[in-house]
Amino acid sequence: MIRLTCLVLLGLLPALAQAAEPLTPDQLLQRIRSERAAEVSAMAEREQAFLQNHSEQARLLAEARQALATQQAESERLKAEFDRQESELGEQEQLLAQRVGHLGELFGVVRQSAGDIAGQWRDSLLNVQYRERLQRLTALAESRALPSAENLDDFWMTLLEDLAASGRVEQVTLPVVASDGRRTETPVLRVGAFSAFAGNTFLRYDADTGELLAPPRQPGGAGQVEDYRRSSAALAALPMDPTRGTLLAQLQRQPMLWDRIQQGGLVGWVILALGFVGLALAVVRLVYLAGVQRKVSSQAQALATPRDDNPLGRVIGVLGPQPQLSDLETLELKLDEAILQETPPLERGQGLLKLLAAVAPLLGLLGTVTGMIVTFQAITQAGGGDSRLMADGISQALVTTVLGLVVAIPLLFLHSLLASRSKALIQLLEQQSAGLMALHLSGTSRRD
Repeated sequence: MIRLTCLVLLGLLPALAQAAEPLTPDQLLQRIRSERAAEVSAMAEREQAFLQNHSEQARLLAEARQALATQQAESERLKAEFDRQESELGEQEQLLAQRVGHLGELFGVVRQSAGDIAGQWRDSLLNVQYRERLQRLTALAESRALPSAENLDDFWMTLLEDLAASGRVEQVTLPVVASDGRRTETPVLRVGAFSAFAGNTFLRYDADTGELLAPPRQPGGAGQVEDYRRSSAALAALPMDPTRGTLLAQLQRQPMLWDRIQQGGLVGWVILALGFVGLALAVVRLVYLAGVQRKVSSQAQALATPRDDNPLGRVIGVLGPQPQLSDLETLELKLDEAILQETPPLERGQGLLKLLAAVAPLLGLLGTVTGMIVTFQAITQAGGGDSRLMADGISQALVTTVLGLVVAIPLLFLHSLLASRSKALIQLLEQQSAGLMALHLSGTSRRD
């Protein structure tokens, strides 16, 4: 009590210090007593509330314990019931195994055989003609009941039907999906379980849709089918796919030239555009140089009558009919100037052609880098487990490199051809000009 009084006094000291008027000891004692009485009353009220709350918590705890006991009793009852039923199930299973006997082993063999055969027949084109056999085999393989004698007989007959159909070449009417997506009933020549033909078209069986498809890309030898239809001999040649459609499916996945070009992407199209520009430029320049060559050859046969439609005639025309031989250096300079004026038209386009030949491999390298970037992005997003995700980037990288080399190599040869032809024409002009100077210096007149 003394400690509590001291604490109250210490708490009131700041308030007493800030009071406007000082209190007497009696007044201070009276205030402390009143505040203490208020504290005691508040503590009693809190104690009473705590006791009431404690009673409520005790009541809730009792109810929870009662509910727990009820649930535990129910759990014990359910556990006993589960044990009883499990024991009864074991007895029934033992009784079933005793009654089944050897039929259970037979059922396991039949079910396993039906499942294996259904897996083997999934890609067989005979499923188009005998549509219900896979369903019967699957139902037998997944059945949990013992097979009846009728089920076993049906299973045996299904095997015999497949054996007989695999050795027949027959004409049947089956639904065929054309390359444009139209589905029609078409006469089909079926060669066992290996190949099928609609007219001269090879057909491929699609196991996912269960239909015969006419692939857009056909292998060679389709003409033998028509020969087989027309032949009346006992033996006739007929193409057959021993892989049962695998080779035909691989042929559809093999990309053609147009598909390869599309795999190059934007960089590949740019390389091809530059290649076409370079090829067109080379052809134009070759045609131009061929025309100049013919005119120069014609002019070389008539040096006495120079013409302005060819470089040699224009160079000869610089000398004139009677050149002033006293100023030999001036004549040489005029000839050199004339040859220099004729050189740019003869060499025009060679620089651009050489530039295109040099840029094409660089663009191919750019496509290689961008393709590898696409490949690494696919690896980052989906991991490296599936190679199909990386095929796009790798195809772009390789195709652009090939396109760059395919464009650059012919352009280099064309540039070399143009350079050699223009150089030959320029050398011809220089030789003819030197020869004319020698003729004039010797005093000999021009002759053809």
